[in-house]
Amino acid sequence: MVGHLPPAARALPVPLARHLSGGADLSGGQRQRIALARTLFALRHGSPVIVLDEPTATLDVRAEARFFDEFAELTQGATTLLISHRFATVRRADLIVVLAGGRRVEQGSHDGLMALDGRYASLFRLQARRFAGCTGDPT
Repeated sequence: MVGHLPPAARALPVPLARHLSGGADLSGGQRQRIALARTLFALRHGSPVIVLDEPTATLDVRAEARFFDEFAELTQGATTLLISHRFATVRRADLIVVLAGGRRVEQGSHDGLMALDGRYASLFRLQARRFAGCTGDPT
């Protein structure tokens, strides 16, 4: 992720809240890339657990796709709690837990939850319909 930052952001000292002169600031996507790079650094240095809450919310579509293409390999051997409302993001997870009203209402794999045809499947189809006229499970 750091390799995709502009040179000015890569040259920043450690603090993320660094104030830049001349009205310059990092974009939300740049801040998120730095946070993800720090998370991946922690993983490479032995962190057994990571928690990501909407980790790609401010990234552009290409950066998000690149991140998730590598995500499973990067988190191999670590416990990862990924919080997201984007079903394209969670569909690759080993275990998906669906919450409603603060309670677990469904859990399983993407395929298992689609076969259950409950809340997850309904919401997945709702999101899928927004893309290219898709009306079902685009798996």
